[in-house]
Formats: sequence, C-alpha cells, structure tokens
Amino acid sequence: MKIGILTSGGDCPGINATIRGVCKTAMNHYKMEVYGIHNGFRGLLDDEIVPLGESSLTGLLSMGGTILGTSREKPFKKHSNTSLAEEKSAAILNTIRKHAFDCIVCIGGNGTQTTAARLADVGVNVISIPKTIDNDVWGTDISFGFDSAVSIATDAIDRLHSTASSHQRVMVIEVMGHKAGWIALYSGMAGGGDIILLPEIPFDIHRIGDAIIGRLKRGKPYSIVVVAEGIPTLNGKKAAQYIAEEIEYETGFETRETVLGYIQRGGNPTAFDRNLATRMGGHAIDLVAQKQFGRMISLKGFDITSVPLSEVAGKVRLVSENHDLIVQGRHMGICFG
Repeated sequence: MKIGILTSGGDCPGINATIRGVCKTAMNHYKMEVYGIHNGFRGLLDDEIVPLGESSLTGLLSMGGTILGTSREKPFKKHSNTSLAEEKSAAILNTIRKHAFDCIVCIGGNGTQTTAARLADVGVNVISIPKTIDNDVWGTDISFGFDSAVSIATDAIDRLHSTASSHQRVMVIEVMGHKAGWIALYSGMAGGGDIILLPEIPFDIHRIGDAIIGRLKRGKPYSIVVVAEGIPTLNGKKAAQYIAEEIEYETGFETRETVLGYIQRGGNPTAFDRNLATRMGGHAIDLVAQKQFGRMISLKGFDITSVPLSEVAGKVRLVSENHDLIVQGRHMGICFG
C-alpha cells in the first residue's frame, strides 16, 4: 500500500515521534510506501509531496516540532466564495489520485479532525491521530503533547514559588488553553497553585481576593495564581494582566504576571509523550493495513483504540467541574474561582 502523511495546525512535542511510529511500522512491518506531505493540507493543494525512507527518520523520537512543516489551512472551511471551496476540494482529490495514495494519515488537533472527517465524507481513505497540548480533542483521554506542556508549565510554577516567597508577592502565571483548562488544572495542581482559574468554571474576583487575604491571615504572605488564557476578561485584556490588576485592586498586595506562551509548545517531548506518539502512530498503520478507514486513534484508559471521525468532528473535550483533581483540590483548600 501507498500512504501519505501530513501534520496540520499548531506544532507540539511528539509530532515527529508520531511520524516515526507511522513510518517505521508501515515500512518495516507492512512493507508500505510512505510519502510526506509538506505544510499540512496546503501540501495537498500545492502537491508538495516527497518520499520518506529510513534515513528520513533519524533522530525524530526526541525532536520537537515537525519535519513535514505545518499550516492552518482548512480547505473545507466555508468561504463566501463557494467556487474557491470547490476548487480546493478538487485540487486535493486530484493530488491524492495523482499519487495513487491508498490512505492519508492526518496528525493534528480539533481543526484537523474536522477536515479529516470532511475528506472521509468525499471518499478519501483517512486515518487521523490527535495532537494537541490543550488535551481538548474529543474521543481520547489524552493527546500527545499534553504531558510535555504540563511538565514545562509545572517547572515554571515551581520556579515562581521562590520569587513569590522572597518578595511576599502574588504571582499570576498564564498558561495555554483557549476553551479547555486542562493545562492550567494539571500544572496548577502539580505546581502547588493556590488559585486555579479555568475557562469552564466561572470565577468571582472578590472571592479570589478573599482567598489571598485569608492565606495572609493564616501566615502565608504569598500566593500562586494559575490561569488559563481563555478565561473571560474585560476590555480585551490578557488573562494574566487582567487577574493581576484585579487582585492588586482587591487586596492591595503587590502582584506580578508571567505569560508562558509558546514556550509550552516547543522543545523535546517527555518520555510519556514519546511512547504515546509511538503507540498511536503504530496503531494508525494497523488500521490502514486492515482497511478500517475514517477513524481517529485514541487512548482509553491504558489501551490504544480508535473512534469514528464522524463522532469527533466539531466537538471539544472540556474539564468538568466534578473532575477528581478539582474535587481533591477543593478539599485541600485550593480556590477555583
């Protein structure tokens, strides 16, 4: 069989490990031909296709980013110009037919899963693999990239404790997560955050102020506040800036903000993400060999399995208020807003 592989959307640790898992399984176990599609779905539009061999895979397991490049091209996105959308769809199908691909393996986040589902709808054999540091792809317990991002954010929170303690300040740290607060929750709990704010849980700034003052009365003169970037703010302010200003106004305590930004998406994947990416990549090729197309690879508990792409597209996996980390955190006196 002959397959094409692409990576789409934002970069994250573990993509190259997944490419390696896909290619090594396809080449060594199933004797398939593998071709890299550069720059996401744009590569299918522009016919940017290159053959991949064993020499292409050297060093990929620990390497950050993606050797195939990426883009945020969404060829099936609704356009005001209907003919443009039709032209893009036709161009993609022509590229796939030209190279006689038996399957396209798509690695990406929510947008990629939706596009992959649309490709399946128009008759393309597709297998997708979820990738996101936000951990918000529906249908899988964990996506590779998440553990790496949490490790980076936790390390940053650990480092802020000493500064906050030395200066007796409130430190606000903003982590990624537009709609889902998984990184804020996991890094906030692992890093000993005192207040953790997620997009899914409404917060009261007065209650946050009371929590900080209450800590002072208990002999704790500094506080660590972890916020997801997607929490609601006023006047378009960034999450950390808004919360820092409000805390300072409410309490009078000196408050500083830190925004981690793209640091969370870069660098080498953790051992967990390397192994998860390898397992997901291998399982994707097992499905290709079995001709079980139109599915997304997923982790359920400890097992690698798959779910229909039609069930994934357009959904987001959010943090529920009864998540055990939130319940345990509240029992320990952590404020969630």
